[in-house]
Amino acid sequence: MAPAGKMQLKTLGQRTARFGLVAGLATSLSACALLGISEKPRETYELSAVDGFSGLSAATRAQILVKAPSALKSLDSERIVVRPAPPVVTYLAGAQWSDTLPRMVQAKLVATFENTGRTGATAQPGDGLVIDFQLVSEIRRFGIDERTGTAQIEMSIKLLTDKSGRVRQTRIFREAVPVRGSTSDAYFAALDDAFDLMTRDIVQWVLRTI
Repeated sequence: MAPAGKMQLKTLGQRTARFGLVAGLATSLSACALLGISEKPRETYELSAVDGFSGLSAATRAQILVKAPSALKSLDSERIVVRPAPPVVTYLAGAQWSDTLPRMVQAKLVATFENTGRTGATAQPGDGLVIDFQLVSEIRRFGIDERTGTAQIEMSIKLLTDKSGRVRQTRIFREAVPVRGSTSDAYFAALDDAFDLMTRDIVQWVLRTI
């Protein structure tokens, strides 16, 4: 058994080490504050909902439920994906979406269907409508491909009959739009243009299929 004096010295040494660690962290944080080092707020971007269609001949009185798309964790966030080269996935520095990508895509799809004025109603889960069809989707790609200098989006869409749950039709949608510039605004503009083209195709496909 160690003498009492040695035990006291050990305890004192442990306390001194812990104090030194805390003091070091405090000094480091104080130095950052004095230097003015802080994370700059990110620019926040939000996709557009298409407003204004031409050449739409199909229409339906059906009520459509748009479910939130599924996606891998790398896409299921507020960060904007940038792919320098496969299989590497990075994020656009200093920028973010206004919500998680699947939730934003869901909201903009609902708004786009509503803007057509050619459906009985379009809703998200929980809105309390009697549903005729469900739109079930997966976001497979949604970001900037730096190798090709394009904004690329890929989504798998299934149209289900609500009562039976049977798949009425399935289709994969892809869009690629050139990026004009190397700024966050240029990256966002290309992604927004690609999403605009895709949502127009999705709406027309759904209206023709129903």
